[in-house]
Amino acid sequence: MSVDRELRVALREGPFHVALRAAVEARGLTLDRLRHRLEERGLRVGMTSLSYWQQGLRRPERPESLRAVRALEEILILPPRSLMGLLGPPRPRGRGQGNGASPGAMPYSSLLEPSRALSALLHDLDGVADGKRLQITGMYETLQIGSDRSVVRRETLQVVRAQEDATDRHVIVYRGDLGCDVERVRIRALEDCRVGRVRRDGPTALVAAELLFDRALRVGETQVIRYELADPSGVETTEYERGFRSPVGQYTLRVSFAPSAPPINIRRFAHHEHSADEHDQVALTLNAHHAVHLVADSLQPGLIGIRWDWP
Repeated sequence: MSVDRELRVALREGPFHVALRAAVEARGLTLDRLRHRLEERGLRVGMTSLSYWQQGLRRPERPESLRAVRALEEILILPPRSLMGLLGPPRPRGRGQGNGASPGAMPYSSLLEPSRALSALLHDLDGVADGKRLQITGMYETLQIGSDRSVVRRETLQVVRAQEDATDRHVIVYRGDLGCDVERVRIRALEDCRVGRVRRDGPTALVAAELLFDRALRVGETQVIRYELADPSGVETTEYERGFRSPVGQYTLRVSFAPSAPPINIRRFAHHEHSADEHDQVALTLNAHHAVHLVADSLQPGLIGIRWDWP
């Protein structure tokens, strides 16, 4: 298929990121040149955002991002609203509706890039409805980064409340960094739970596992679980992100670094789903213990985390 024909098909059928990528390739522009052309119009869009847009990892949603999309249509010599039309209507924001009713769980595909592998792992564990059975009332998570810039330890303490009778487990999903060897990932139960079935998919660096309770909970009963996830792959990491399918009472994340390898440009971030623009970006400063943290109360479904750069 020729480049022009591929572009026409992408603009007609979408999705947005495929059409954007085809248009950029058809015009022979680099992302840096594209960023520069946007700046000439008074629009500041980072290289990372442009890259994520054309990979489908983020979706332009904020007003300034949508203005940039309209400018891209002109820069890439596309018909008016050809890219905007592929975005569709804005996605709903804010709190869910209802007077105390149990909210429906956000699908895993909103937190992780959809894949057959993820669906297969969850189907094998019957984990698709897990977000409806349990509510996370609180979570405290610690992450330790070693001198080799990889994650050497991650520990999670959760308090969950049953929203259905006969709830006897919690399903967790872990996505390793590029280059992760999922066969080396280990989940260890530390308190008030035990590890059940574990499923892995190497090409997508995904691991799904059951944490089993000692008894089935009735609606309203709570359970405290503490577990550790070790990924000794030694892959350099620059962020940690936690996704929540349902509202959470409070989430605390603490990340510590080796004194011999401090990072720079540390900031917290959040976004409503994996393909949406980030918001709530706040700079963080290392304390005397070489650590930073974030605390989020009454957290709505979505993703939140801490990102950093290496000097």
